[in-house]
Amino acid sequence: MENYGSPSSYQYNNSYGYQHHPPPVNHPYPPPANHPYPPPNSDPYAPPPPPNYAYQYSSSNSFTYPHHMYPSGPSSASPPTVPSSSHHSGPLDYHHPPPPQAAPIPYPHPYPVAPMPLGSPQLSLQHNSSFQYGSSHYHYQHSESYPPSETYPPPHGRANSFSSHSSGSFGAGSSPNHEVVHDSSPLYPPLYPQLDDYLSNLHLSDNHASAPPASPPAPSGPSVRDSPPRYPSLSGSNSFSGSWESYSSKQDSSIHSTYSHSSSFNGSQHSQNLQIVPSKGSLKVLLLHGNLDICVQGAKNLPNMDMFHKTLGDVFGKLPGNMGNKIEGHMTHKITSDPYVSISVSGAVIGRTFVISNSENPVWMQKFYVPVAHSAAEVHFVVKDSDVVGSQLIGVVSIPVEQIYLGAKVEGTFPILNNGKPSKAGCVLSISIQYIPIEKLSIYHHGVGAGPDYLGVPGTYFPLRRGGLVTLYQDAHVPDGCLPSPMLAQGTPYVHGKCWHDIFDAIRQAQRLIYITGWSVWHKVRLVRDASSSSKDTLGELLKSKSQEGVRVLLLVWDDPTSRSILGIKTDGIMQTHDEETRRFFKYSSVQVLLCPRIAGKRHSWIKQKEVGTIYTHHQKTVILDADAGYNRRKIIAFVGGLDLCDGRYDTPCHSLFRSLEKEHKDDYHNPTFTGNVAGCPREPWHDLHCRIDGPAAYDILTNFQERWLKASKPHGIKKLKMSYDDALLSIERIPEILGMSDAPCIGENDLEAWDVQVFRSIDSNSVKGFPKDSKDAIQKNLVCGKNVLIDMSIHTAYVKAIRAAQHFIYIENQYFIGSSFNWSSYKNLGADNLIPMEIALKIANKIRAHERFAVYIVVPMWPEGVPTGAATQRILFWQHKTMQMMYETIYKALVEVGLEEAFTPQDYLNFFCLGNREAADGSETLGTTSPTAANAPQANSRKSRRFMIYVHSKGMIVDDEYVILGSANINQRSMEGTRDTEIAMGAYQPHYTWARRLSNPRGQIYGYRMSLWAEHTGTIEDCFVEPESLECVKRVRSMGEMNWEQFASDDVTEMRGHLIKYPVEVDRKGKVRPIPGFETFPDVGGNIVGSFLAIQENLTI
Repeated sequence: MENYGSPSSYQYNNSYGYQHHPPPVNHPYPPPANHPYPPPNSDPYAPPPPPNYAYQYSSSNSFTYPHHMYPSGPSSASPPTVPSSSHHSGPLDYHHPPPPQAAPIPYPHPYPVAPMPLGSPQLSLQHNSSFQYGSSHYHYQHSESYPPSETYPPPHGRANSFSSHSSGSFGAGSSPNHEVVHDSSPLYPPLYPQLDDYLSNLHLSDNHASAPPASPPAPSGPSVRDSPPRYPSLSGSNSFSGSWESYSSKQDSSIHSTYSHSSSFNGSQHSQNLQIVPSKGSLKVLLLHGNLDICVQGAKNLPNMDMFHKTLGDVFGKLPGNMGNKIEGHMTHKITSDPYVSISVSGAVIGRTFVISNSENPVWMQKFYVPVAHSAAEVHFVVKDSDVVGSQLIGVVSIPVEQIYLGAKVEGTFPILNNGKPSKAGCVLSISIQYIPIEKLSIYHHGVGAGPDYLGVPGTYFPLRRGGLVTLYQDAHVPDGCLPSPMLAQGTPYVHGKCWHDIFDAIRQAQRLIYITGWSVWHKVRLVRDASSSSKDTLGELLKSKSQEGVRVLLLVWDDPTSRSILGIKTDGIMQTHDEETRRFFKYSSVQVLLCPRIAGKRHSWIKQKEVGTIYTHHQKTVILDADAGYNRRKIIAFVGGLDLCDGRYDTPCHSLFRSLEKEHKDDYHNPTFTGNVAGCPREPWHDLHCRIDGPAAYDILTNFQERWLKASKPHGIKKLKMSYDDALLSIERIPEILGMSDAPCIGENDLEAWDVQVFRSIDSNSVKGFPKDSKDAIQKNLVCGKNVLIDMSIHTAYVKAIRAAQHFIYIENQYFIGSSFNWSSYKNLGADNLIPMEIALKIANKIRAHERFAVYIVVPMWPEGVPTGAATQRILFWQHKTMQMMYETIYKALVEVGLEEAFTPQDYLNFFCLGNREAADGSETLGTTSPTAANAPQANSRKSRRFMIYVHSKGMIVDDEYVILGSANINQRSMEGTRDTEIAMGAYQPHYTWARRLSNPRGQIYGYRMSLWAEHTGTIEDCFVEPESLECVKRVRSMGEMNWEQFASDDVTEMRGHLIKYPVEVDRKGKVRPIPGFETFPDVGGNIVGSFLAIQENLTI
């Protein structure tokens, strides 16, 4: 949903490739064919020294703009749970790292398994069935071969297994060991009352963990939610202690690890819990920051969990002979479990195998290469049976983190335990797992790679495309002379793009095709609004004229389920997307409009389908066209970013509140904060990021459109009865003058202005046509397995890779910033498990330990679009506050660890900002007649104070002035998960302007773009801006933001020339985030700045 403030889940599967090594001929678990795993390079496992990314600055400080405006300042029912136990026979006493000379686990390894403390009983992994398989990566390699064994032995005793015993009796009236699990967390917004009856008793448990002052607690109840699997999740506070040092905390036997398997109301507490309690000794909680290399090979002797079918067969068997035989004739094959395995760390699913139907001896041979940033005592492999109504727990295999922490590969066959006993005699799971710490992953050590060998972000659906051109845009329009032009490396000034001008011109010049996707597309919007422009055409008129010329014009627009036109009764929809209005406008033209609902697959439950269709959206914003390629040939270009072609989006860096109301915004007033009379009220200014791609990557944007169109246009219901179905898509390979990707003109590698570009998405197989039908084939396309769905979540992969590779600074602008709830002080099981905030915090912490400078600047809206006192808006602000708090606390702990807490504060490394504007009355605007409103109403307050926030709708990140990500994806679970909102983004860099290539600040187009954005926000350019990581720059920018907040919040109405405002919260030296005394609510409009916890459903707001 575009604006959540208006009126599960995710996992990684094969994020990186592998090359598969075939097993022996008589191997009991033959792998699937065609594993696309590339070969590795060797990387030994010796504890590395602390990283040292020293570099030299080259700052010519070429900016001489005299306008320094800022004085130089100093710097239903609660869920039934049944306790169960987990027994580690023998005292698994992980009170300190095992000594290096202890005896290894008795089976061959390329690296020694982490040994046990002296005097402790030896843990052995019995290879009753062995596997040979390759697990190879770009950073290391290993190859093993074990003789296969014919059969599985009786189940292991606890002395011979790491596997936690677990039990559960699930719910009143349910059969033992049965639990119901569903695909996601349907949590419906109050704006759909017809669904509220199903959710009236939902509660979110608040796991308030009390942490001792010295050491963080162990995870206090990790919750494994299934469906599609969620992001990795981290429980407990953090006390990060260097690359190879462990937490000083233990997982005490009194602390329960709870698997909360949600039911069809997933995320609601209609769930049934399996609690696993280490009853003897304690397990050390360790920080896993790096990647997990996992292979789930197979299982044997699983129990038959389909008790209903078994009971039905028994009943038929007791019938008179002929009758029983006739009925059983339809049931000649045995109906049994449909197993799959979920991999959980710290309470969140990080990997999930595909479901194998009707098998008690499934073979997966499925590999996972999973980024992790979690504190955990164990990694859990949870075996389940997939049912039509959910899933049932079969049992759990648990691997202590301490056994893998030093890089040892743990591989073997383990009993699947439930209630301290095997789920069935001989019920076992064969797995392997190895941890690769961040220090060993060289791909992250040097920023963006330079040279022809760099392959971009690995493990994605679309590869890196070389030799393109990129134009970066800020706002819909930048008038000439509006902003200063920073000087680039070659002595040329940066040129500001004019986004909607360029889109308008590209549409006019298109000769073959115009394809548009959008969350909203409004036919009345005017793209060009300069006073000097002669064109007054609306988008609708322009597209109609092009279609009359013979151009194929296709619009793929999200179908808002609340907007309808039935029997003459028209509803605009709660989100005001104009979808039905735009469809009606083009109805009798040759422009084809396809309203595309966000739907779940047929195999999902009714509740899941309603959740997806009701609160999730198609959020991509692209324009794809043919353009002149010279020599009477055409090529494909594409625009992608955060700007929809609809009302309220047009703006300039001036971000006027009142003065443009009778000019460029005369017929385009937009401010959803106000309800009722808005006469004389300020408009809501709009800040956004967008780009144009010219080159091979533009064809990947076209592929995305084609895959979505083919899926959305597939006939359903009565339409299937048509004798023929004419697909509207052009086959460009049949049009000789349109160049294909392989023939498209590319910029040579020696051209200084060349770009390398890669396309990323958040999308699943319910929204595209072309994903493999067999889940086993998903690995070849780097897709993730969810329950009954395949997922492309490469946007999240790209963000994690870019953050980990950052060496100097990160600059983010995003409409939302929520994530890493696994590390919050409470609400750990919320499910906002994307890694981005935690990865940023750990990046800063690692730089602090290395005594290197690093800075992060994050710009978000002052409040989410909508009424700031509304329940959904307040909840989003609450989650945002929890995210901020977690990050600042992590940074403070790192400062304490190295003894720098007195010298520096967390805000010397991380700062949050927002944007706002204030206009003094100059008599130029005509406010018209205003109807009376209450004196303290937001409308009256805003008219009087003449101030309002600038809405940050951007979705972008700049790293080290060398890499940029732009697109439609917000930093929250909706956009990153892949099964919620559909998103698209691009990541790009200029090979000649990287730190690795230039050994200094790469002053290419990305540098100019960032400097131009800062000039827009601050109203100036200062010398320190050249080195954003410097403490001088951090303090200067923060000082500007503080002064702008004082001007914005003042009772005196004065003209604001800079818009960057320090986010209005107070952060103390220990990282505690609180409201500013006297400013607990937003000026004029109200609403708690740090949000509030109000009882609404979760999936809408995270």
